[in-house]
Amino acid sequence: MQVFHDAASMRRFSRETKLTGGSIAFVPTMGALHAGHMELVRRAHLLADTVVLSIFVNPMQFNVRSDFDRYPRDFREDSRVAEEARVSVIYAPSPEQMYPPGFDTTVHVERTATPLEGAGRPGHFDGVATVVTKLFNAVQPDFALFGRKDHQQLAVVTRMATDLDMGITIVGVDTVREPDGLALSSRNVRLTPAQRGQAPAIHRALTEARDMLGRGSSPDDARAHFAGRLATVDGARVEYVSVADAQSLEELSVVTGPAVISCAVWFGDVRLIDNLPVP
Repeated sequence: MQVFHDAASMRRFSRETKLTGGSIAFVPTMGALHAGHMELVRRAHLLADTVVLSIFVNPMQFNVRSDFDRYPRDFREDSRVAEEARVSVIYAPSPEQMYPPGFDTTVHVERTATPLEGAGRPGHFDGVATVVTKLFNAVQPDFALFGRKDHQQLAVVTRMATDLDMGITIVGVDTVREPDGLALSSRNVRLTPAQRGQAPAIHRALTEARDMLGRGSSPDDARAHFAGRLATVDGARVEYVSVADAQSLEELSVVTGPAVISCAVWFGDVRLIDNLPVP
């Protein structure tokens, strides 16, 4: 496994790979690798000859500095996990490499990035779109894989890649969960034991609300059911619950096509997001 810390070295590797007829699948991460990331890597191996995984904690997408500072970092352990998963290359640029003095460019996606996470975290998706564009430019992948747990992020990146003619196939991979239903996330390690015991209520309530929609209930009733269920969970605070069009993310009053029910819920100072598709 090779490790590159600058865009020029990463691009050189990618060009040499493609000159020999090889293809590249890319898994962007912020490190703290877990089984969800490894599912992305597993799928990447099915798509391409070479798998590149990036590790970069992107300061542009954090709205709260303390959240950025507390984000778990263990490059040695991440490298071990990646090598075990047969990753060919880790691309791990420094903040100075990504955002050198004088950096003055932002990639902005308009409508898809505005609601939900975009409403509660102003500028977040500008940070996501900018860093993903820079990573794509360095790695030059044929495929890029993102988890469906971050449904809006997947939608934003897909919209961006399409609108900017990037020529990259964006692949969504289903959420990986703990046996009790909690979606895997690097932030789960910050939950106290009591909070960890309560957090699976998110998935249970989402499942109940999704099933209501499947039986013909209105989005308003499903949202109210989710909020009511979480109101009974000690320590949980619902930031939002949404029933939206799966592509545009516009809130729905009636479900007539593919939709997604999604939420953000706080346990103390830990913010968890989750979603389920609505068939």
